[in-house]
Amino acid sequence: MGGEPVPESESRRWRAFAVCLMAGFMTLLDVSVVNVALPSVQAGLRTSPAQLSWVVAGYTLAFGLVLVPAGRLGDGLGRRRVFLLGLAAFTVVSAVCGLSVSGGWLVGARLGQGAAGGLLTPQIVGLMQQLFQGRERGTAAGFYGAMVAAATAVGPLIGGLLIQLAGSADGWRWVFFVNLPLGAVTFVLGVRLLPRDRGRERGTRLDLVGVVLLGAGITAVILPLIRAEGAQRSVPWSPVGLGVVLLACFVAWERHYGRGHGSPLVDLRLLHHRPYAIGSVIGVVYFAGYTGLVFVLSLYFQQGLGYSALAAGAAGAPFSIGSSVSAALGGRATYRFGRSLVVAGTLTVVLALVTVGLLIRLYDGTPMWAVLAGPLLIAGAGSGLVIGPNLTLALQDVPPVQGGTAAGVLQTGQRLGSAFGLAVVASSFLGALAASHRDFSLAAGRGVFTSAAFVGVALAAAVADVLGSAYRRRRTPPRRPGGDRSGRSRPIRR
Repeated sequence: MGGEPVPESESRRWRAFAVCLMAGFMTLLDVSVVNVALPSVQAGLRTSPAQLSWVVAGYTLAFGLVLVPAGRLGDGLGRRRVFLLGLAAFTVVSAVCGLSVSGGWLVGARLGQGAAGGLLTPQIVGLMQQLFQGRERGTAAGFYGAMVAAATAVGPLIGGLLIQLAGSADGWRWVFFVNLPLGAVTFVLGVRLLPRDRGRERGTRLDLVGVVLLGAGITAVILPLIRAEGAQRSVPWSPVGLGVVLLACFVAWERHYGRGHGSPLVDLRLLHHRPYAIGSVIGVVYFAGYTGLVFVLSLYFQQGLGYSALAAGAAGAPFSIGSSVSAALGGRATYRFGRSLVVAGTLTVVLALVTVGLLIRLYDGTPMWAVLAGPLLIAGAGSGLVIGPNLTLALQDVPPVQGGTAAGVLQTGQRLGSAFGLAVVASSFLGALAASHRDFSLAAGRGVFTSAAFVGVALAAAVADVLGSAYRRRRTPPRRPGGDRSGRSRPIRR
């Protein structure tokens, strides 16, 4: 079966996971790098505002649509196969992006690049589930969270540097071409190091009706949110209602299909695992605040303070640096502290973001990047204790054979949360900017407070889970020593 674990030596397992992190780094880099390169794209291709918006939105939409089917394919056909296919496609389409001669060409290529990234990404978490168990899995998730933070940190710096070296007319092309050597090296290492698949799962067939219902529902929900991110004055919100109906139909169909065929696109019994359900909620809400914060700081530094793209990336780097360091350390502590670690992380982020918002609103000295560096570093340190540990806790009871599907569902929820958070935070920021006659300090402060509110909801969910777990432990007799009959180790403390 494609998702069954294959025994590997310890050193080979970690080298294989390093290949996974390299590939994940590429897909995330192409979000943060392209955001910085948009003015260069507009100057080089003379794109319309709508095309420029879709250079970003198309990648996000295609990425989100493919995640869940890709996870199911990896679980059934073999994660190594699907990983290498997605990586090869992502590398080739990156070259197509760099060779674009028109805005329409680039938009189409970005849709393909997003689909390839969505095909690749669930395999990373699925392989992590397959390669590691217990404390090692927590450590691996910590490195995964550090990779997310590192890609976010260096993306604006790399993008700004490439554009500065190659010029505004063609610098954007190198933002995509940088994936070619990285993708080629990662592919070769993946062929050599990734665990071989055991073959196709018997009876595996893709739930096409489920794919259509889920894809249509996500599209209907996310498109108005994407338009709202662009601060378009007339945003038709009726598709969101249609999307909710389609997603409800998807849930009903999956229940029916599971009873009749046994292999639905998403096994809804995953949501019966409390850690997975709570982790999914925390992930959705936290990414809503996390993504909104990046948006606000980018506009504040560049438009409000007049920083260049490179300087703005450097000014926001303390958050990502703090997150990278704490994620690597926090992964090892997940097994010991459980959900309490997520509580500590979200609480730290909330307090630090409130401080950032107050400093932006009240402090009028210079240089502002130095004033915000400390609080942003602390906020990043808290963030590193959220993403990786929450992933570990959410997947702790999920069988490895379902790791890709479970990861796809989690990451789809995070994408929806990111889109919703961006829409709300962008509306808060841009609305305050218009009402205050372009007072960037007022608008940025309000945007940061809105991001903090989302993280506060994630904090409430984590606290509720810790308190609920403590209550259940008091009312449940202790288990016999030695674990359960399956031989699994004790669950991570929550």
